[in-house]
Amino acid sequence: MSEAFVAPSTRFAKPSLTWGRPRFSDTQIADVARTQGESAAWRTALAQGAAAAAAGASGDFAVGLSDDTGRTFLAVDRFSVHSLCYRVIAGQLHFSARADELAALPPKADIDPQAIFDYLYFHVIPSPRTIFCGVFRLPAAHYALFEHGQLTVAPYWVPQFNEIARPDFKELAAEFRELMRSAVAAQLDDGKAACFLSGGTDSSTVAGMIGEAAGRPAATYSIGFEAEGYDEMEFARIAAKRFGTEHHEYYVTPDDLVRSIPTVAAHYDQPFGNSSALPAFYCAQMACSDGVTKLLAGDGGDELFGGNSRYAKQRVFGWYDNVPAALRGGLLEPLLERTALGTLPLASKGRSYVEQAKVPLPDRMQMYNLLLRLGVENVFTPDFLARVDPSDPLIQQRGVWQQVQRASPLNRMLAFDWRYTLAEADLPKVCGTTALAGVGVGFPFLDPQLLEFSMRLPTDYKLKGLKLRWFFKEALRGFLPDEIITKKKQGFGLPFGVWTNRHAGLRRLASDSLHSLAERGIVRQDFITTLLDEHLSAHPSYYGEMVWILMMLEQWLQGRAPAW
Repeated sequence: MSEAFVAPSTRFAKPSLTWGRPRFSDTQIADVARTQGESAAWRTALAQGAAAAAAGASGDFAVGLSDDTGRTFLAVDRFSVHSLCYRVIAGQLHFSARADELAALPPKADIDPQAIFDYLYFHVIPSPRTIFCGVFRLPAAHYALFEHGQLTVAPYWVPQFNEIARPDFKELAAEFRELMRSAVAAQLDDGKAACFLSGGTDSSTVAGMIGEAAGRPAATYSIGFEAEGYDEMEFARIAAKRFGTEHHEYYVTPDDLVRSIPTVAAHYDQPFGNSSALPAFYCAQMACSDGVTKLLAGDGGDELFGGNSRYAKQRVFGWYDNVPAALRGGLLEPLLERTALGTLPLASKGRSYVEQAKVPLPDRMQMYNLLLRLGVENVFTPDFLARVDPSDPLIQQRGVWQQVQRASPLNRMLAFDWRYTLAEADLPKVCGTTALAGVGVGFPFLDPQLLEFSMRLPTDYKLKGLKLRWFFKEALRGFLPDEIITKKKQGFGLPFGVWTNRHAGLRRLASDSLHSLAERGIVRQDFITTLLDEHLSAHPSYYGEMVWILMMLEQWLQGRAPAW
């Protein structure tokens, strides 16, 4: 979408905007969609009420429309594959896919300092906030209703995990494979069947399933890096050989980054700091030049089936709850936290474990947050800090965490990641970069039936002891190469910090960007100097992430809000 829409009074034509591929559960509404179009189907569904209308649809979609009563209805799918923003001006609701389009409407919206703080905390700006004051993004699985000058925003769907009590592995494995095959088939278009291929379990599964669903091998597209510890091309080639794909490779260089960083940063409607956006862009660009119209992506597999290492890590911390309270409070904690014993090399690990285990979720997951570990007072200027609430991001996260009740700790973490990892970070990364490259994208793992299947799986099928995504790997054993099943997770990780230390042009771009950002009064000049001159050279992988997100913020501001 390339323009903003306003919800007018009923004497004007009623605007509507729908995109994506909604699946309506009501057969009558589905018939209306098939015979009269999706706008008519949504209007029919809206007669049941806004929440019911949104809940009755699955798949990927976004919708904005006004009805005969003057109400305006907005909704996005469960993972916000499609984005929708809104802004109320002089009693009227405006909506658009892009926040910057709404911000440009008179009166022009200013930059929100709290959003900048959120960006450096999350590396993205999570909904409902955007970078602009008064412009909001509809969160995943939410609807909005605007009537009589009043705006209601609420969730229409909250995950419900109903674990199978007596699972049969063979039956579930067969069901999973068929669902996976169907999900891939549903995402294919009439063009060349193609997908990203990182060499991980998810993208490799999609590549293999394309061959089964399309009846011909997939075209696969992989990105490599000439940097030790970052290149996964070996595994991509193993998958390509197993499934006989038409395989394509491109090695991203530091010169590529220097050339493309300003373009990619300015393409987004607000600052976006996921560093794998650049590799994804080059992968999509390669596919586009090859005539591909749609790429399938493997995003969602880790979050549906328990594949992120933090799930195992948090389970280890959760074991502390099983220690008798008397032993915890009467011996372990006083001994490790209040005596010199806790400072000894071996005991210090125990002390760190106890300190972290005592912090409840989701707060515990932020104990390694890069911004918090650096110290907000060390990063930001005092004037900027006076304009924001540093506690607000954690308050947001606690609210999302509390939405899912009566679920295992693991499943609550999965649902939490559906919002913060998928909807706010990974999907915008892929959707944004593929759009910039000129190709469409589909996400088979987010298929509604596959999602429902994942919510029925027992917790220990996802995380068996400390074995990540146990069921997924066992169900695909023999289909996926053993080397890919046993490999460590990596993906399209970018060696930005390593390259910045070695490449003069990339170093200059980063340095100029960060010092320019400091001149805006957001971050401290002494922090920037120390970060670039000391931290980055000592620990390029760790501190390179902070350099990256600061650089992308400044590059976005230069492209979209240079006067701020």
